[in-house]
Amino acid sequence: MAECDICGEEESMPYHCRHCGGTYCGDHRLPEAHDCSGLDNWEQQGPVFDSGFEETVGGSGTTDKGVAAKLGIDTGPGGPLAYFRNNMTYVFLGLMWVTFGLQLVVSIVAGEQLMETIFVLTPENPLYVWTWITSIFAHGGFLHILFNSIVIYFFGSLVEQYIGWKKFSALFIVSGVTAGLAQIAPEVLAGEGLGVGVVGASGAALALMGVLTILNPNLTVYLYFIIPMPIWVLTGATVVISAVLIAVGDPSAGGIAHTAHLVGVLIGLVYGQRVKDRIRVPKQVRFGGGGPGGGMGGPGGPGGPGGRGPF
Repeated sequence: MAECDICGEEESMPYHCRHCGGTYCGDHRLPEAHDCSGLDNWEQQGPVFDSGFEETVGGSGTTDKGVAAKLGIDTGPGGPLAYFRNNMTYVFLGLMWVTFGLQLVVSIVAGEQLMETIFVLTPENPLYVWTWITSIFAHGGFLHILFNSIVIYFFGSLVEQYIGWKKFSALFIVSGVTAGLAQIAPEVLAGEGLGVGVVGASGAALALMGVLTILNPNLTVYLYFIIPMPIWVLTGATVVISAVLIAVGDPSAGGIAHTAHLVGVLIGLVYGQRVKDRIRVPKQVRFGGGGPGGGMGGPGGPGGPGGRGPF
């Protein structure tokens, strides 16, 4: 058994990079997944990684022993589930836009009431458990989903690279569900059955920001693509603003789910603190063609995305 240098996951068949000498799990075996020092000057031909075992041990060429493998689904590099490995950021983004389209279709064809029943988490119907999930991917308008998509695109890809796609998926869903339930909890506990419904992936998006704040606090982000600041400043401002508005009894000020925002950030901060000692963070972050040399690069998208729709 060996630990992955990036996420700390125990691997019985680790990958050893011949360029940087690191040891990695299946999620971080590719050079771009572990910020390999030899990535820019990679001229070697032939295999780069050595697991120490033949690729066809067991005859199937796969090492995933999860539920899918037990059901006979090929989970190897060439199997139908191969795309989901290290690509869950883009899968979730795709689900958000598909869900947004379905919201519009259902509203036009069947009316607003059915749309809300399917996609909106409300204090009136907190036991509509499907809305715990659908409300994460549903959004209240074009700008709402656009802002959340930008934040998730930039922050999600980094967090997924650091912790792996499986843990990233769990973090995204758990933080999204918890943030949404926290937003409607006061009305539910009061037995009022009133209040505005919650939609949007802001709780999950801000959890990703919280994780990055712990793992890489000096990462430069650009508020509304204009104002540069360390990510810890943006995270701190989000926590303070949300906490103050909740304290004065206005957790939905401006049509924004401030309780969901605060809970999402806190989940990310706690999770980041838990895993920070097991993750090696590169000194430079690249977005697309690469960030500025010698510093933390790339825009972080607009800060403080709306987490609540107009429902």
